[in-house]
Amino acid sequence: MDYVYAVFELLAGLGAFLIGVKLLSDNMEKLATGKMRSLFHRASAKPVAAAASAADSSDDAKTASDTGSAGDAKKERRKAKLRAKTKEWSANLAGVGIGTAVTAVIQSSSLTTVMVVGLVNAGVMTLTQAATITMGANIGTTITAQIAALSAFDVATFAMGLTGIGVLIAYATKKEKVQTICYAVAGLGLVFVGLDVMDASMDFFQESQVIVDLFASITNPFLLFFLGIAITAIIQSSSAVTVILIAMAESGIIIGGGGNAVMYVVLGTNIGTCVTALLSCIGTSVNAKRAAVIHLLFNVIGSIIFFIVMVCWPDMNRVTLESWFPDNPGTQIAMFHTFFNVISTILFLPFTNGLVKLAELMVRPRKAQEDGEAAPSRLDKRLLPTPALAVDSATEEAAVALEKAIKTLRTAVDGFIEQDTSKTETVTKLNEEVDGTLAGIDSYLVQISAYDSTLETEKRIAALHSCLGDIHRVGELAQNVTKYTRRTEKDSLYFSPKVKDEVRDMFELLEKMSVKAGGIMTSGAVDELEEIDAMENEIDAKRKRLIKDHVARLGSGECRPESSGVFVNLVCNLERVGDHLNYIAHSSDQG
Repeated sequence: MDYVYAVFELLAGLGAFLIGVKLLSDNMEKLATGKMRSLFHRASAKPVAAAASAADSSDDAKTASDTGSAGDAKKERRKAKLRAKTKEWSANLAGVGIGTAVTAVIQSSSLTTVMVVGLVNAGVMTLTQAATITMGANIGTTITAQIAALSAFDVATFAMGLTGIGVLIAYATKKEKVQTICYAVAGLGLVFVGLDVMDASMDFFQESQVIVDLFASITNPFLLFFLGIAITAIIQSSSAVTVILIAMAESGIIIGGGGNAVMYVVLGTNIGTCVTALLSCIGTSVNAKRAAVIHLLFNVIGSIIFFIVMVCWPDMNRVTLESWFPDNPGTQIAMFHTFFNVISTILFLPFTNGLVKLAELMVRPRKAQEDGEAAPSRLDKRLLPTPALAVDSATEEAAVALEKAIKTLRTAVDGFIEQDTSKTETVTKLNEEVDGTLAGIDSYLVQISAYDSTLETEKRIAALHSCLGDIHRVGELAQNVTKYTRRTEKDSLYFSPKVKDEVRDMFELLEKMSVKAGGIMTSGAVDELEEIDAMENEIDAKRKRLIKDHVARLGSGECRPESSGVFVNLVCNLERVGDHLNYIAHSSDQG
């Protein structure tokens, strides 16, 4: 019965540890929401900038070859290659840094990798970016083991007290940011509580000679390696397995009798943790599958290299970590976990493009997808656990819906100018596509709201809901234009070429305004709102002038009175489109 109590105590400690990690990571993510968004956007922009720089350098080299000597051209080409390579290395290092920072905050390389798969699937991130961020994620996740290793020091007792301190202050204050900080502190304290409970459960196992001998008897490197893979694949958390290994080591339960034995299990956990990413890529685009495969390749190849080194050098742990951190087996495991991922990243970073090419060879698109694969949806459910990034993707999709709505309006206006009622069917079909996109975004926003997010993110969700309504109204106004076209044909109304040119000019102003409004919506560049307001004022003034000119033409007999209703309603509808575009742009200021 004592064994049952000890097992349940171990499970209780593990549960408290994992809840503490989640509480810490969720609240740290809230605090770092803006920074995380900025980091991921920077990661997406870096290679683009590098490519642009490389193109500029190539142009400079070409210009030199056209205007100068062959020697000068050769020097310019060398300089251009060096600049391009420097930019590429800068982008790759930035990716590693971003992956490390984000994972250190959210305390889960699996979650970071799943997010990366989602971003690749949404077409926001390239495979090269995904590869470097994945490498950084593997480094960032080692912070959990380092925290666990601190339980061997006196600081752990004081750290446990943070649980009560954090919760009490959180209950006493009503400020959201202070509450978030306090819950993060409480989560950190709960991590140490869980570690302490696990350490206590290990005391019983350590007193049982049968259990100690059982773990000491497992010396086969391959068995230990595959145990690490299997257990981590089941638990889906390499951090949890590593923490248990640290608790065992600090209690005196030595796997394999010491030496490199426990390190083989740690290597296995790095492969087992890839299961989460592999499962998340089911049903995704080809590139998203490749991103998951890159994660697998990085961990598998790195683990195999270290496995071979340790088999050939049985005393590696004794010569290195045991001599550097004597009488502290928990720290030895944590440091090995960190060293493995840092060294693997250093080894693989120069061969990032090779990893990407290998993944492309391993995951080939089906023949039907080679040229005609549908554009990936930005509304990827893998991003939902990080509401800020999910809202960014929903906003990008809303911008696409706005483009479709303006395309619908263009079709309707062209139909009016050309007196082509057959375009009505096209407008109806395009509107159905827009409404389908808007319905998908609306549903996605509801799913995001189900997750615990910051007040700022909730405001952005509310603002985006408002934008969806405005985009829908643009489509409805396009439908109205088709009614005026049918009315014109039915009543044989006549509009002069000058009138049609003025209508086209008014639409072109709206088209420019829509591009600007969409850009503000996705970037949040509220400093450009004055320009949007100026464009709306210009459209309002144009409506007034067009109606005034029309009245003058009626007075001179150039236009027939029966056309007035159609013309006035048409320009008023176009002016209302400008109002909705203005609302869309200003929603960024509200959110």
